[in-house]
Amino acid sequence: MEMFVKIRKAGITLVWLVTSLMYAGAQSYSYKPVKGFSDETNAQLEAFFDSTVPMKIRKVAVFDCDGTLFGQVPYYLADEALYEFAQKNYAGKSDKRSKEKMAIVDKLLHGNNVGVEYVQNRIQFLSGLTPEEIAEIGHVMFQEKYQNKMYPEMKQLLANLKDYDFEVWIVTASPEFLYEKFCAEQLGIPQERILGVKSLVTADGVTTGQLVYPVPQDNGKAEVVNTFIKTKPLFAGGNSRGDMELMNTSVGLKLIVNPDDKKVEKEMGNKTVKQYWDNDPRAITVYCNDVPEGDYQYVTGEWGVKKNVANAKTDKIVIGY
Repeated sequence: MEMFVKIRKAGITLVWLVTSLMYAGAQSYSYKPVKGFSDETNAQLEAFFDSTVPMKIRKVAVFDCDGTLFGQVPYYLADEALYEFAQKNYAGKSDKRSKEKMAIVDKLLHGNNVGVEYVQNRIQFLSGLTPEEIAEIGHVMFQEKYQNKMYPEMKQLLANLKDYDFEVWIVTASPEFLYEKFCAEQLGIPQERILGVKSLVTADGVTTGQLVYPVPQDNGKAEVVNTFIKTKPLFAGGNSRGDMELMNTSVGLKLIVNPDDKKVEKEMGNKTVKQYWDNDPRAITVYCNDVPEGDYQYVTGEWGVKKNVANAKTDKIVIGY
């Protein structure tokens, strides 16, 4: 009798184990509507996500960072982080290192802020620090002045992508070490999937001013996808002209956030950013609130940098000013 009970219990345990494994293999997918997106947009996103369920491939989504995943008003986080660090550590000092670093700041303030030379100067300014020190500069700046700038709509969208088994990557023209810590914490993206402007690190663990190519600026963002991610994304998101090539790597859906509808871009066929993506049947336009928050003192503004255009979201539209 005792042996029969043991066998019966073992049988129940085996049935429970097999049943559990069957349910574990039959994963269910359920799209969660993004609060702040229109019903039409949510329906488009849900239909797209559901269409990817049977796919037996790497499902990759790539995103720009500034202006796409979090706000860039009134100033870029990368700029404010660098300028505040310069003000605290180098401004007004006469030693050689301080003079060299402030000379780089002068180039940043008075040069083209969208070209490869600009991102090169950022890397040059940060050279001599360890990756950990640079990551902490970005993390501290986020906590001080940008902690409320993450778009809640985009956080929910990323959560949906992860629920549907997507690999989520960031491709940004900001310094990689500067962004990887706070982005990983805030967005739940592994640091190795946060790809920015890379600098060579010496055997002693110190960063140099030497760029590691490809540089994720304009067409370089597409090159970064091809070089480091090594597959065509099914989803891509951006907000500006500089993200065009990145978004066009997507063989699936494209999401444009707060697109400008004033400046005509030669590279976009003499269209505005909004007009360009309005003509793409696979593109969806969404709007997120991006206005100044808090009574912060920005070194970027004190040093004469023009403010980025704000986007004030109402229930139905976004008003840029």
